[in-house]
Amino acid sequence: MQIKKSLRIVAVLLFTAPFLATASDEHGEHGEKSLKETIKEDIQHHVKDSHDFHLFTDEESGTHVGFPLPVILWDDGLHVFMSSAFHHGEEVAESNGRYYALYHGKIYNTNAAGELEFDEHGHPENAKPLDFSITKGVASIIIISLIVFLIFRGTAKVYGKGQVPKGIAKFMEPLILFVKDEIAIPNIGEKHYKKYMSFLLTVFFFIWIANLVGLMPFGVNVTGNIAVTFALAILTFLITQFSGKKDYWKHIFWMPGVPVPMKFILAPIELLGVFIKPFALMIRLFANISAGHIVLMSLIGLLFLFQNWFARGAFLGLTLFLSIIELLVAFLQAYIFTMLSALYFGMAVEEHEHH
Repeated sequence: MQIKKSLRIVAVLLFTAPFLATASDEHGEHGEKSLKETIKEDIQHHVKDSHDFHLFTDEESGTHVGFPLPVILWDDGLHVFMSSAFHHGEEVAESNGRYYALYHGKIYNTNAAGELEFDEHGHPENAKPLDFSITKGVASIIIISLIVFLIFRGTAKVYGKGQVPKGIAKFMEPLILFVKDEIAIPNIGEKHYKKYMSFLLTVFFFIWIANLVGLMPFGVNVTGNIAVTFALAILTFLITQFSGKKDYWKHIFWMPGVPVPMKFILAPIELLGVFIKPFALMIRLFANISAGHIVLMSLIGLLFLFQNWFARGAFLGLTLFLSIIELLVAFLQAYIFTMLSALYFGMAVEEHEHH
């Protein structure tokens, strides 16, 4: 079995001794240097977005196994075609007389020969069309959002009929109560928490399910994409600012009980904190999930690099242990993001009594 195929197919719990033995042959055939480079490329491929779902490549025949996604470009008009036209970046795609090349996950304007011009740093200088494509990250977000919608729709139907919780509702009830009683009410308060529950529940289950999907075989690193965490953080930021009451803004620009000279010093710092909070939300989720994926993929790669069975056993045990930890991290990161969002909402709607 080829290394590129193995790294994508193998879930941690599916590792077996025969699989490792096959990897040993791969190591002997290609050599240490090429194997390291292949592992590095696979890790980078996993954590980045792409225009198709590439499952694995048969190195002997050069056959790519996967399925394409729609490419939607705006370049003096709308251009729509499937990503299979690029043949994994090996060919030039033509649409309405224009030619496009795929290079390192980016689409560039080019000629029929697919020629790209590079600067002194090795970056393409060709123009790029506006890219509205359905990438594997976007497709995964749509699927995860649909799953969240169906889960809540099924739960709402059960409660709408006044029935005793059963099926999915029986599983969801303690989790919904957890978000309500342990996150929303303590941080926002009994008076205001209800209007934020829909957002808190949605963001909690979206992040949690996205984290779990990323740990599955062929899973997509959705929450390890900084664009996704930025979108989630900006929603929290906007809701917080639009919810802010007079006391919230007063404590930012003119803090009560503070000497007037200090107010002029603290106001810029407090205003800066308004933007630092969502930034911290974005970076925390992105960094933790990305780091977890990179570490797990690196440990799997080390199983192919070491010929010593003792070392392989140690790395296999460490991989299994960290995989279990990642299941906890998947829930923990969803909890932290939701809890901090609720905390910011609570700060915005809190009513102070000044003496």
